Amino acid sequence: MTIREALLDASHRLELQRVPHPRRCAEVLFSHFLNVDKTYLYSHDDEPLPPAICEKIENAIGERISGVPVQYIVGHQEFYGRDFLVNPSVLIPRPETEHIIEAVLETGHSPNTRIIDVGTGSGCIGTTLALELPHSSVFAADISEAALQTAKQNAQRLGACVAFVCMDVLDAVSDHFDFVVSNPPYVPRRDAGSLQREVRDHEPHVALFDPGDDLAIYRRLIQSAINLLKPGGRLIMEIGFAMEESVLSLIDGSWNALPTRRDLQGIPRAVVAQKPL
Repeated sequence: MTIREALLDASHRLELQRVPHPRRCAEVLFSHFLNVDKTYLYSHDDEPLPPAICEKIENAIGERISGVPVQYIVGHQEFYGRDFLVNPSVLIPRPETEHIIEAVLETGHSPNTRIIDVGTGSGCIGTTLALELPHSSVFAADISEAALQTAKQNAQRLGACVAFVCMDVLDAVSDHFDFVVSNPPYVPRRDAGSLQREVRDHEPHVALFDPGDDLAIYRRLIQSAINLLKPGGRLIMEIGFAMEESVLSLIDGSWNALPTRRDLQGIPRAVVAQKPL
C-alpha cells in the first residue's frame, strides 16, 4: 500500500467514526510515524508504506477513534511557535492561552521582571515567558508532581530558565512578583457531560475542574496575588466562556481592573487586574 492509499483509507475511516478533522488527523499521524513533514506525504505519496510504520499508524488510528487526543498519541503540541511535550498528566496547550503571553509582553517590563505561573501543567506559559523575556526570573508551580516533571522536560529541551515548585495555588510563596499568571482549572464539574469526550475522558481532571464552587480557584488566586504582587504588578487569569462578568465581580477595590484580553472574534479570554501603585 502506498502512502497515498494508506492516507486516504485512514482519513475515510476516521471520517466514518466522526472524528473531528479526519484528514488533518491522518496527516499528523502519518507525519509523526514517518518522521517527515506534511509536504513529504504528498511529494512522495507513491512510495510504499513500510509494514512496521503501517502497524503503528493502525494502532494510533484505533486510539484516536476511541477518543484519545491526537496530541497525546504523538506526544507534542505547538504553543506560541514552539513544540511542547504533552501527555495525559498535563492539559494540551491551546491557542486561547497565548493571550496570557501577549498580556505580559505588551506591558513595559524591566530586565529583572519576576513572574510566577500558577498551575503550569506542561509549562507552556512559564517556559514561553522565560524565552520571550530572557532577563526575567520565572517560577512555575503545580499541585501535580507528574505535571511538573513534564514542565521541567519542556523547559530543559527548549533552553528556558524556569524554577519549579510543587504547591497548591500560591500557598507556599512569600516572594514578590511583577506578574502572577494562570490558566486555572475553571470548568464546573456539573458541566463535565457537555465537554468533548477527548477532554472529559483523557485530559487531567485536576487541571480541568474547579476544585470548589464555580469561582473558588479565582477567589484563591485573587486573594493570594494581592499580597504577592509588587505595587503596579498584574494578575492575569484565563477564563472560560461567559465567565468574564462573574470573575470581574470578584475584583474589589483593592485592584484596578484592566481591559479583558479578547480574541479576534471578541470572545473574552483573559482577565487582567493591577495592584495599585
